[in-house]
Amino acid sequence: MNISEPDPLAASHTPFERMGGEAPVRALVDRFYDLMDLEPGFAALRALHPESTDGSRDKLFWFLCGWLGGPQHYTERFGHPMLRARHMPYTIGIKERDQWMACMTQAMTEQALDTALAARLVESFFGTADWMRNRGG
Repeated sequence: MNISEPDPLAASHTPFERMGGEAPVRALVDRFYDLMDLEPGFAALRALHPESTDGSRDKLFWFLCGWLGGPQHYTERFGHPMLRARHMPYTIGIKERDQWMACMTQAMTEQALDTALAARLVESFFGTADWMRNRGG
């Protein structure tokens, strides 16, 4: 690497930039929802979503873009995400949290995310997913 070129893994780069921008984030979200539809092990998670996941796909894509340090598509459309409040109508327990995490982890693996970045995201995603629980078990 030429010393004058920016290091793509430098700490100053956001996760959004490290992933490569909107197209890879969209691919991750689409794979996440495809897996949810395809894998029987994600049935409880899938049951929380409407028959068509088109709207859910868009909302997660918009949210993740901003959460990863990119464009604030979600907040521009809906205001503050208020994740816990928006998910309160859905029963989310340990099983649903774990299925969400397994589905997202598999999607990240299949999308070949940088392993260091994926590890950071898994840690952050778990904290958020656990905070979303509104029932035990």
